[in-house]
Amino acid sequence: MAGAWRGRYRIVGHMAEILFIKTSSLGDVIHHMPALTDARRALPEARFSWLVEEAFAPLVALHPGVGEVIPVAWRRWRKSLYVPATLAEIAANLRRIKTRRYDAIVDSQGLLRSAIIARVARGRRHGYDMRSIREPVASLFYNARYTVSRGLHAVERNRLLTGFALGYTPSGKPDFGLDRAKLAVPGGRFAVLLHATARAEKEWAEDNWIELGNALSGSGLELVLPWGGEAERTRAERIASRLTGVRVAERRPLDQMARLIAGASFVVGVDTGLLHLAAALSVPLAAIFTGSEPGLTGPVGSGRIVVLGAPGKPPTPAAVARALETMMS
Repeated sequence: MAGAWRGRYRIVGHMAEILFIKTSSLGDVIHHMPALTDARRALPEARFSWLVEEAFAPLVALHPGVGEVIPVAWRRWRKSLYVPATLAEIAANLRRIKTRRYDAIVDSQGLLRSAIIARVARGRRHGYDMRSIREPVASLFYNARYTVSRGLHAVERNRLLTGFALGYTPSGKPDFGLDRAKLAVPGGRFAVLLHATARAEKEWAEDNWIELGNALSGSGLELVLPWGGEAERTRAERIASRLTGVRVAERRPLDQMARLIAGASFVVGVDTGLLHLAAALSVPLAAIFTGSEPGLTGPVGSGRIVVLGAPGKPPTPAAVARALETMMS
């Protein structure tokens, strides 16, 4: 099948145009990156475009396999959906999506809104079948549907779906296409503590972060606390106020956040998008799980990773500190 796909375009002298639709969230976007790496390796002469939420576009652009990033702003549009300016922006965006004809459109998001976008684009549409998809009605919008177990990790689901759609079998360990050495900004020695998450059940108590910070105080590392929204900034400031050698980071776009994380000695974090970014960058990582299942969405990468906790069973600060000591030694 892979040979038939590549041969068809070679015979007619046509460079294959492939569109990936994976709009959000941050962790989902990162989990799709190995699928793009696989596809680039299998179809080196193809041109790959990626349609993604505007906030994540700078990060997607760091992947060397991306030929074009097409930003959409669904999160912003839905706040003022019937305002004339918003409707005009949506119409302009849809026109841009329709300008090019694609040989394959792969929707690995699996939502109704992403399937509708796939339907607007011109080309053969590929996606999960009704048993495999998050929103079953979305599968009705695809020309080709594939069974991929929902019990697999998200990274493997994306890789398998893309392989089915483009005619090859993924192999080897996941490669996120991000080079830590090239991205890291030279600077002092520091560790990043990812305390913030959008879901309350994934949080680790502030007192736990403070206890861990105290345990790390003799490491000689500055501790950096990133944040994304005002509530997270306030939380970071509360934690920092009770520790020494801690810096609350400035808010920055995701490509710059990737450079910050790439330069860290290690990262400790709850189940959030930036945790998966650290794993993708192969930064040594201690992942804290409190309300989600690491077997399905845990961090995947080639660096040192230790996963602690489980739904309803958060790890103690002492356990995290011991894991870090073992990992870094």
